[in-house]
Amino acid sequence: MTDTAKPALPDRLSGNPRSPFFVKECFDHQIGIRFKGKERTDVEEYCVSEGWIKVASPKAKDRYGNPMLIQLKGEVEAYYV
Repeated sequence: MTDTAKPALPDRLSGNPRSPFFVKECFDHQIGIRFKGKERTDVEEYCVSEGWIKVASPKAKDRYGNPMLIQLKGEVEAYYV
């Protein structure tokens, strides 16, 4: 796959392979997220049309030991780096 053949970024994308919004082809390239005008590197999931991102909580864990996700609302822009 060449740089010109990057797949279009979906409206909603998750980094968790078990999620229905996980698209492996998108992760073959580096993805950047701009949230409220600032670069974010800790985004686990995003939705451009609904205007939110999900980031891992620093301390809270779910019953399986995975970090709980916190949803933040604001302007989201996804792009390839």
